[in-house]
Amino acid sequence: MTTGEKDAAQAAPHSVAGHPGIQSLRVARKEELAEGVVRLRLEEPNGFRVPDWTPGAHIELVLPTATQGALSRHYSLCGDRWEASSYEVAVLREPNSKGGSHYIHDELVEGQMLNVGTPRNNFSLSQAKRYEFIAGGIGITPIMTMIAAAEQLGIDWHLHYGGRSRASMAFLPELEAYGDKVTIWPQDEMGHLNLTFLAETVEHGRVYCCGPEPLLNAVAGAAEAWPAGTVRFERFVPAQLPEPVRTEPFELELAISKKVVTVGTQQTVLGALNDAGVPVLSSCNEGVCGTCEVGVLRGTPEHRDSLLNDAERAKNDRMFVCVSRAISDRLVLDL
Repeated sequence: MTTGEKDAAQAAPHSVAGHPGIQSLRVARKEELAEGVVRLRLEEPNGFRVPDWTPGAHIELVLPTATQGALSRHYSLCGDRWEASSYEVAVLREPNSKGGSHYIHDELVEGQMLNVGTPRNNFSLSQAKRYEFIAGGIGITPIMTMIAAAEQLGIDWHLHYGGRSRASMAFLPELEAYGDKVTIWPQDEMGHLNLTFLAETVEHGRVYCCGPEPLLNAVAGAAEAWPAGTVRFERFVPAQLPEPVRTEPFELELAISKKVVTVGTQQTVLGALNDAGVPVLSSCNEGVCGTCEVGVLRGTPEHRDSLLNDAERAKNDRMFVCVSRAISDRLVLDL
């Protein structure tokens, strides 16, 4: 790399005017990884450095569809995080797509520019002496980055990877290099993924699982003996929840702006804040992306997101305002 290239790589990314958290990246490569799965390489057009990220992170793609307008979709990063000026994601063609995967598979072309959000991580890799990685289908994407990190750190790990068929399972050629550290489990050949190994806990071990809801539920049941906080999940869709504990209005006290905002029976916290002129960044409105996280200083939220684990919820020091509500009469927020 020449001095000029190095300086360019260290410069600020090409931001979209008025949106400092969004950058405009070029689709440098679009390729089929497996049956129904494409990989996108998104590059900063001037070779500038893109924001750093950590294993388990995802980015938001703003997709300019012709029929539905701009769609915001979140995809896990799966490339080399040391690549300074590009990101990679893998996208499954969803049969019941709401427009995002259809657009990426059928309309997005190489050379096209896309608005891309700054990486966020709600599925971060914690220190351990042993990792059990479990992936179902396209859930392999964040796990690939965790495997790379475990290898670099010299930490023991094993991957249990299930899918509909070998043809539908992405990254199989790359995973072959790891030999018996990887168990491949195609459902059409072997049935459902065998989770009996979770019956025994591993001292200083952690489990990371990403995949469809039936797999997550099966892993949660099989890993009941593992200590709290040692089993982490990444969800594609929101978890099914009961009706809110509290349906009557409650108050938000905003510690910084000194405002008091009432959240109505049919309102979200996010909606009430926006109506009061307190803008909070949001994206999915389903409690799965983490964009709308707000600090809680006092009071008890009712956590209705699909991100926090039980230990994190018990702290009551943050909430995701697009879906979560309050148990107490008042919440004091760091806003």
